[in-house]
Amino acid sequence: MLRIFGQIPFAHNRYNMRYKHVRSADAFCFDVDSTICKNEGLDDLAKWCNVNDISDITRRTMNGEICFRKSLKSRLDIIKPSKFDVLSFNKHNPAIMSKNIHNLIRVLHHNNKDVFLVSGGFRSIIQPIALSLSIPMTKVYANTFIFDELTKEYIGFDENEYTSMSGGKAFVIKHIKEMYGYKNIIMIGDGVTDLEASADFFIGYGGVNIMENVKDKADWFIEDFEDIANIFIN
Repeated sequence: MLRIFGQIPFAHNRYNMRYKHVRSADAFCFDVDSTICKNEGLDDLAKWCNVNDISDITRRTMNGEICFRKSLKSRLDIIKPSKFDVLSFNKHNPAIMSKNIHNLIRVLHHNNKDVFLVSGGFRSIIQPIALSLSIPMTKVYANTFIFDELTKEYIGFDENEYTSMSGGKAFVIKHIKEMYGYKNIIMIGDGVTDLEASADFFIGYGGVNIMENVKDKADWFIEDFEDIANIFIN
């Protein structure tokens, strides 16, 4: 019994820490693939383009086994999507949104919390997702395809985007703080790239996939976005 009672203050303090960080946050930055939505954008695009499966490269990247820039280039060299491929993919493959994400974004906006999407995915695929959540594209940090002006074939990606770099999400967090003057930013995501974003508080999300190393190192780990929304209600 003594051991059980001894755990109560610890659990209470842990809740207070979560409450303090979430309620006082200036902004929330969300990963997109396997966080905001259940999809992995590039994996699904590869299937749409009928090329080799790239999901193993994606998994190893999210687990921190491959540097992000190298992984991104490797996957795109396999897919080589044309502009037409991307447009038709978006039209026929709407994102499957994660449970309770729409409600959480509404709650955050209602409580005057700024919301950003910070993704290693691509703007042209993320745009419909941002629109459905009432998040302007000016608050989306993601990668950009480069297509040939005449043929519209894939020729590369913009390597100047922070999110195309290894450790790029940390640069995004730093940029947002400098641009908006924010002091307390929360990052939410499922992968090592999110964990390494150097936010003031990291919430690991396991509602789609659970990365054990992310779960172990997160300041708070959830499997339902309602857990965050409830902090603004209780």
